[in-house]
Amino acid sequence: MFQLDHIGIVVKSLEEAVPLWCAMLSYPAEAVEYHEVPSEGVRIAMLTGNTKLELLEATDPAGSVQRFLEKRGPGLHHLCFESGDVDQAHGRLSDAGMQLLSESPFQGAEGRVFFIHPKSACGVLTELVELDETGEAG
Repeated sequence: MFQLDHIGIVVKSLEEAVPLWCAMLSYPAEAVEYHEVPSEGVRIAMLTGNTKLELLEATDPAGSVQRFLEKRGPGLHHLCFESGDVDQAHGRLSDAGMQLLSESPFQGAEGRVFFIHPKSACGVLTELVELDETGEAG
């Protein structure tokens, strides 16, 4: 059984969005961790509180987050669920015929991840993450 790890939200600017979300949800500034994920063309601010929010800012003008922003504007991007074994989950879901967005899990901001295409998940981009040993960002 998976549990919700975080909610991903695409923003135009982390500098504008982080203070807004922190103020709205009463998250202290020290509850924010910043990460670069060059392979995904994104800069991330992870807001940690009762619910983790991952704010995503595009760094690659041809990347998927930038395309999302241009097509849909800022907003809800994905739901992420924690998995104890993303390799097993990837194989099981692939064998079940689900459309996955990578051939295998890869390193994300908090651990190894993969995404399930919205067409296979009732219209919702879904990420599965196997957190690094510390349970924190890698």
